[in-house]
Amino acid sequence: MVRLNEIRAGEVAVAAPEADDAGLVYIGRIHTPWTDRLACPRQGRPDGPSCRIELFEPWVAALDGLAAFARIEVLYWLDASRRDLVRQSPANDGTTRGTFALRSPVRPNPIGTSIATLVIIEGNILTVRGLDCLDGTPLLDLKPDRTLFTPIAPPQPGDFETEG
Repeated sequence: MVRLNEIRAGEVAVAAPEADDAGLVYIGRIHTPWTDRLACPRQGRPDGPSCRIELFEPWVAALDGLAAFARIEVLYWLDASRRDLVRQSPANDGTTRGTFALRSPVRPNPIGTSIATLVIIEGNILTVRGLDCLDGTPLLDLKPDRTLFTPIAPPQPGDFETEG
């Protein structure tokens, strides 16, 4: 069972350093059926319920061309997540793993990411499937799914670098 803020056996919390301003701006809000972290899915599903992404002005013009992609990457701020665990026990069995070896929402910078199926864009509202966040989650960014995207800009030298 997903927990709220308790520490499980073997988990390790640290005192988080003071935040430096990264200059993040919430560009919208995500609207999902889930208002309770215990009911929210652990991973989004492409056949999951429809969710709405509300984009704020002045960012609506940035949607131009996004409808050409069947899937988009949605980055969001997991504002209800704790940020202090460096080792976690997702199975609650006393076995722990480092936070960076997990897709847990508990992270130093709680950035969530999902590959969502784009259903439709209507004005500043995107309807998608495949999210795994709470209703009202702040939106950080939208991008075409990298597996569907071919760079438009001319190549640069680093594009051709390989090991060896």
